[in-house]
Amino acid sequence: MNLFHILILAVVQGLAELLPVSSSAHVIVVAKLLGMPPSSKPEMTLLIVMLHTGTMFAVILYFWKAWKSSIFASRAVFKQQAVRLVIATMLTGAVALPLKMGIEKGMEKSGYLIKDANGKTPGAEIELLFDNLGLIAGALAAVGVLILIAGLAQRSTVGDRPVGIREAAWIGAIQGLCLPFRGFSRSGSTISAGLLLGVLKTRAEEFSFALAVIITPAIIGREVWRLIKTQHETGVGEATWGLFVPSLAGMVCAFLAGLLALKWLSRWLEGGRWYLFGVYCLIAASVVFTLHCRGY
Repeated sequence: MNLFHILILAVVQGLAELLPVSSSAHVIVVAKLLGMPPSSKPEMTLLIVMLHTGTMFAVILYFWKAWKSSIFASRAVFKQQAVRLVIATMLTGAVALPLKMGIEKGMEKSGYLIKDANGKTPGAEIELLFDNLGLIAGALAAVGVLILIAGLAQRSTVGDRPVGIREAAWIGAIQGLCLPFRGFSRSGSTISAGLLLGVLKTRAEEFSFALAVIITPAIIGREVWRLIKTQHETGVGEATWGLFVPSLAGMVCAFLAGLLALKWLSRWLEGGRWYLFGVYCLIAASVVFTLHCRGY
């Protein structure tokens, strides 16, 4: 894995993370085509952590002005919005954690296990499924259909609701449903859920990415924990951390690409072209499934 590969993945991550097309699916496919290590390897874990950090800062910078007027306008408004964000995040955990545990139990029963440095099999990790292009293709198709439905509904009706308790709960639950699956775009599913609930387009977008800022540190923390755990078991720490500087360059590149993607997303959402992202996801699903059938 060299600097050129890292910068390619950074651009892909930055553009796709903040568009409703699943960055993880695109990063995994591009990494496979470049012959890079699986996403479960320590060096890829480090890179993914850095790239997610870059796009998180892009979200904060891009939406800060809008959040100042919609979330931080006053103490009362902040409390109101904080309650909605907390409810959505709790629903995310309530859906995602049992779903993840259920999938991992199914993996254990089928013999899909991890092995530690001593050759033992302590259990299964859902991350082992993240490089399966067949599953990614199915998830891309599912979110593509959801985006297409929401986009067509958006063209026939104009949402004017703010994000209330009910809307926050549904958006949080949908976010929890998509988290365990690579290819099931988080932003695509949550913004689509908001549009189908009649939420104002800009409010759905702002709320979705506010949730991203809340949940991304937890995801980054889990990836760091997995990295440290793997290093402890395999003893590959020096080689992995040697990639820190190139990964830092990737983080900056992902940050810049993320800002560009957010401007594109806002224009298409406001212009009533949201459904086109759904069309793209369906096309991408067919391409990924073709790669899967060819042995990637």
